[in-house]
Amino acid sequence: MMKLWGLFLVFLLVVVAFLPVLSFLYLMDDKVGVDEFYFGVTSDGRYAEEVLPLIDKVKDYTNLFVVNSWDIANNQTALDMVCDYAADSGLYFIVFFDLISRSTYVWHQQWIVDAGQRWGDKFLGIYLHDEPGEKQVDKHRFFSNATDYDDAAERFIQSVKYGSNGTATSMMDAKDNGIRLFTADLMLHWWVYLAGYDVVFTELGWNTPTGRQIALGRGAATMQDKDWGTIITWETDEPPYLGSDEQLYHYMIDSYRAGAKYVLVFNYPIYPENNPYGILSERQFEVMRYFWQYTQSYPRSTYGIVSADTVLVLPQNYGWGMRRSEYITADFIWGIWPEDEKSPQILSNVQWMETHRGLQFDIVYDDPRFDYYKMYSNVVYWNATLP
Repeated sequence: MMKLWGLFLVFLLVVVAFLPVLSFLYLMDDKVGVDEFYFGVTSDGRYAEEVLPLIDKVKDYTNLFVVNSWDIANNQTALDMVCDYAADSGLYFIVFFDLISRSTYVWHQQWIVDAGQRWGDKFLGIYLHDEPGEKQVDKHRFFSNATDYDDAAERFIQSVKYGSNGTATSMMDAKDNGIRLFTADLMLHWWVYLAGYDVVFTELGWNTPTGRQIALGRGAATMQDKDWGTIITWETDEPPYLGSDEQLYHYMIDSYRAGAKYVLVFNYPIYPENNPYGILSERQFEVMRYFWQYTQSYPRSTYGIVSADTVLVLPQNYGWGMRRSEYITADFIWGIWPEDEKSPQILSNVQWMETHRGLQFDIVYDDPRFDYYKMYSNVVYWNATLP
């Protein structure tokens, strides 16, 4: 095993050395301006003393830390301690809130007002809730019935934005104070952005095709003039949870090449098998270090990105997850309706794009408010006959 690991490290060194050349061959020719890029990990430690060692571990090869713990978000002393430590370590940070309380934790309201002044640009914003799209499709988080797809889309947007009971919510509290809002999702990215999120981390994992997930996240962000990123999540629900070291590295590289502003590694559960750093192993930390070295040596402002020149336009308000695997044989549209007559054609064209366009296509939804022809040189509709 040690010999195999050594060979993989040699492979990474070769990739770091020669990927820029390969990138040019793969049409990495769209230059970006100042390349604002954030790379880091999440932490679910329940106490500040559990979180600080992870900051020390990754601070030399990351620049972003996500405090992904509701326990810490409910303890002002612990939250301030972790944020201070991250900022003093030179890291930008995002804080998870399941809600910005107006009653149980009344200090939340003043905390979000003071955060920008206390930590300046190191405080990037709030990771509010988690996976609203997947929770709607899988668990009917916001509603369980609607008259049609258009009604479902409107219900979803209004529920995420204002709350299911129509009252002011945490999202509006954050917006009123100029705080950027982040979340992660596996599906429904288009409507999660429409609901008001500034950044959606599209999830890479669970054996879902990388190109498809990037196309969904990048496409929604591009058309709606938002930022996007990726979060590398579990492949299985049993240890070691994350995929192989090679797969982890490819997820990072594909995200970076495709222009993601943020790349995160999901680090949960907290401390399996007495690992003080969560589920991440020394090998995975080494992969992260190599990836960081690559981003520093070959900035996208010089070497460009792989951009999408083709867009696949799906039907308006067609809230379908498109998951087909050994675990899920079909997805319900908006979590309510079974797959319809359009589903096979859509899936076939998405798979064709994945095979023939790689990272050079996006997925969006038909909407008269957005001009796809202005953003993409090649517009393909869901019912087109592809070769």
